[in-house]
Amino acid sequence: MGLFNRRKDESFFELLTEIAGNLITGTNILSRLVKSDLDQRDGLRDELHVVENHSDDLTHAFMNKVNQSFITPLDRDDMSQIAYRLDDCMDLTDEAATLIVVYQVDTLTEDILKQVEILEKCAELTAEAMPRLKTLSELKEYWVEINRLENQADRIYMRALSAIVNQISDPIQVIKLKDITERLEEACDAYERLAALVEGIAIKES
Repeated sequence: MGLFNRRKDESFFELLTEIAGNLITGTNILSRLVKSDLDQRDGLRDELHVVENHSDDLTHAFMNKVNQSFITPLDRDDMSQIAYRLDDCMDLTDEAATLIVVYQVDTLTEDILKQVEILEKCAELTAEAMPRLKTLSELKEYWVEINRLENQADRIYMRALSAIVNQISDPIQVIKLKDITERLEEACDAYERLAALVEGIAIKES
């Protein structure tokens, strides 16, 4: 009975779902950015900044709701951590886009494009999973698939890193591409940390 009453307020999950939906929008913009010409990237980066700022506003609204509520649907700290980790995913996506624009790398590697493709899939899975936090049901497939994608991303990252440091002679170009591919790897790691948190919550609440 107590757990049912705690879960009665669905607006918490609606906010988390909206924040996660912005991840889809943000990664889609990043995907367009990495495939675009140099002169188009500033505008796309600015577009992504708007999405990131909107996510910040939603996160602040969510945290205010958590802090002002006497009872929360899930453990108060767990709910806060979900919001913070969603925010990490968005921040790292935005940072990767900023690096690409600032560094003005004309042609990005095929592995970097693949990293972005994986981020798009992670964002979609995450957005689909957030509404299911309400019942904590049918979530295992989410965290298993995120883990599989992260393992795939690790392999791509190591291959990309090897190619960058061993096949590119210009040291400045090496630094630029290395920074970009590392930031994309960090973004993928952030999705895995979020999925691991959700798994832990589901086990604890079951």
